[in-house]
Amino acid sequence: MSAAVFFVVGATHHTTPLAVREKLALGAEAEAAFHAELAALPGVREIALLNTCNRVEFYGVGAEPGAAARVQAAFCARQQFATAEFDKFRLNLSGRDAVQHLLAVAAGLDSQIVGETEIFGQVKEAYAAAQARRSTGPVLNRVFQKVFQAAKHVRTHTQIAVGQVSVANVAVELALNVFGSLSAARVLLLGAGEMGEKTGRAFKSRGVSTLTVASRRLGRAMELATQLGAAALPFEQGEVRLAEFDVVVCSTAAPIAVVPVAAAAAAMKKRPARPLLFIDLALPRDVDPAVAELENVFLFDLDDLAAIAEKNRGAREAEVARCRSLLAQRADLLWQQVEPRLSSGAPADPRPPLLRSGPGFADGSPRPGG
Repeated sequence: MSAAVFFVVGATHHTTPLAVREKLALGAEAEAAFHAELAALPGVREIALLNTCNRVEFYGVGAEPGAAARVQAAFCARQQFATAEFDKFRLNLSGRDAVQHLLAVAAGLDSQIVGETEIFGQVKEAYAAAQARRSTGPVLNRVFQKVFQAAKHVRTHTQIAVGQVSVANVAVELALNVFGSLSAARVLLLGAGEMGEKTGRAFKSRGVSTLTVASRRLGRAMELATQLGAAALPFEQGEVRLAEFDVVVCSTAAPIAVVPVAAAAAAMKKRPARPLLFIDLALPRDVDPAVAELENVFLFDLDDLAAIAEKNRGAREAEVARCRSLLAQRADLLWQQVEPRLSSGAPADPRPPLLRSGPGFADGSPRPGG
């Protein structure tokens, strides 16, 4: 039996512009449905999908090298994106290189903002989702669990996260640059998810006293508003009341823009002398890019925030190099464990995770959280 292949194929912020990442983004429902489709592809033994605002990556085990190409073709077909065009941006790695890439991702070294911590949780969630969908097996179980251990080791034994600049803090710094002081600034959070909450807390920590939360789920908006000492607003009122705010932070999961250029233009007619700052943390983008052309309006999206944070990377370059050296060693050790499993041609364990025996799984890999 021929050796199986461990691979990763996808697109990331390194080579894929924001406008293209929007077209490739998978919503929560689409992600679940597509995961099942991938698991049924010929030659795909194991599969896990990592889908964030900066990357969509498919980690898999194929019976032969062509499995990765079938995953890519299926993804392009679902997103109605030309395969030849995807080839211009794609990430396509196998073997040890794929292992080292996942190590770098989980440790935050491959992020737009180097050292950020959110990605570790996102990788864990992606693995848990793949387990719940019964699409992991001996190889992915081993790889992901060892990757989590390595990422924790790097953060514990290096200074990679010290002085890091989060997206939320960059957003606050932008507002300070525009308004000078935030004590009188009125901030609207459009979206009450994790990113909106973190940004809201960052603004509160820098002296913002007038903060309003709007969400399609009014109950969630009220809950977050209570936590932040803010006001809640029905989502549909956000667009018509833009003129009341100085900073609008957008982080919804809407498939199309929730702030059209007409709404922003109408708001500026009511406040022509005072700037209006939009911080768009969503993918697809929440704010029509044409809004940036309006006079006295400032618009920053995810790529803009990452570029601003990059200026702080120089101070961490030594730690980045040290982290990469540590991860290279871990990649070597992990690949020595994984390669024999691929060479044996052992199929994925078809049983649900809860049915695997012992304190760990039957294949010897520890349970999540261990």
